[in-house]
Amino acid sequence: MRRAEGAAPDRAVLRDSRFLRLWAGTTASGLSIWALPFVLGLAVLDRSLSPAELGVVLATRTAGFLVAVPVGGVLADRHSRRAVVLWSGLAAALATPLIAAGLGRSLALMAVAAAVVGAGQGASRAAFQALTAEVVAPERRQAANAAITFAVRGTVLLAPGLSALLSTVVGSPGLILGTAALWLAAALLPPRGAGAPPAGETPAAGLGAFAEGVREARRHPWFLAGLGALTAVIATGYSATGVILPLVSRDRYGTELVLAAALTAYTAGALAGAVLMARWRPRSEGWAALTGLALYGLAPLSLLLPVHPAAVVAAYALVGAGIELFNVPWFTATQREVEPRLLGRVSSLDFLVSYGLAPVGLALIAPAVGAFGAVPVLAVCAAVCAAAPAAAALAPGSRRFRRADAAS
Repeated sequence: MRRAEGAAPDRAVLRDSRFLRLWAGTTASGLSIWALPFVLGLAVLDRSLSPAELGVVLATRTAGFLVAVPVGGVLADRHSRRAVVLWSGLAAALATPLIAAGLGRSLALMAVAAAVVGAGQGASRAAFQALTAEVVAPERRQAANAAITFAVRGTVLLAPGLSALLSTVVGSPGLILGTAALWLAAALLPPRGAGAPPAGETPAAGLGAFAEGVREARRHPWFLAGLGALTAVIATGYSATGVILPLVSRDRYGTELVLAAALTAYTAGALAGAVLMARWRPRSEGWAALTGLALYGLAPLSLLLPVHPAAVVAAYALVGAGIELFNVPWFTATQREVEPRLLGRVSSLDFLVSYGLAPVGLALIAPAVGAFGAVPVLAVCAAVCAAAPAAAALAPGSRRFRRADAAS
């Protein structure tokens, strides 16, 4: 491994007004995404929304997201990435007040509006990713991606507490309108990119357009292998955290404090990992990233063994750091290696497969625990989290996340 290649690019990207506008827009969208479920949870507490209605609204938002991700990827490659960010953000901003209007009055209105918000979120993801590649010079992209992921993790840490604090002076409808203002900022703040839609070609339509992105992804074996590893880790390690960690916190340790401390440590570790990756350039960046991803196995392993609560918290801090050791080089390599005119579609494939399949893991793990018990399920999750990145490391190009590895 080699040390950071100088701090100048890291500081320079933070002085770039165009990047700061993009960073602020991304941060605003992330804060809105994470705040809305918490705000709706507060509405359940004040009885203006039932738990079942909350489930419907969140489910329709997720459905809108999954439908819009591939469409957004195609649009981001066919049109101005800045325009896709603008219109998707405006759609979410305009639909969000309808969620507030339907609160306690019309579940159907809330569900439809939440689907539109989810669609705006899904359409903007790939466009933001591709716009970063247009706004930031190649040598500064790792620092830029680290700054963006730092902001995303920061919103995870701040959004619930900020929402709870504001709820003491503003009701749930007002807080929901606040997330609309954040979407408006996400739509208006980012700058124009340097790229332009491709001209002089006959574009495919419908699924054929998205299939072009799939074919581009297949040209990069390291990408498909890494995406498979990420999906396996999310489906097992992430699901173990979502389903089994609360049970272990309650039944083994007799307090919810372990749950809260572990999740806080995860976010703190992710923030530290983002800071590290803003400066660190490992020689074998792909293998280093996959090693970070494999650290997720510590999460189910810490729940499997009868360890001190501090060991669980420490494990989750390492897991959080590890996921950013993977994320930052992964995004940077995708922006570098993928053909620019197809970057939106390949990025949408990334989000669609990895995070789109996450609900499947969450849905299956609870029945698996009921059928086989928590211990075997946690052991399998830990094994998958270690084995999947190790297998991905064998794919051509995985050492440096490039199509062809140069000799060491």
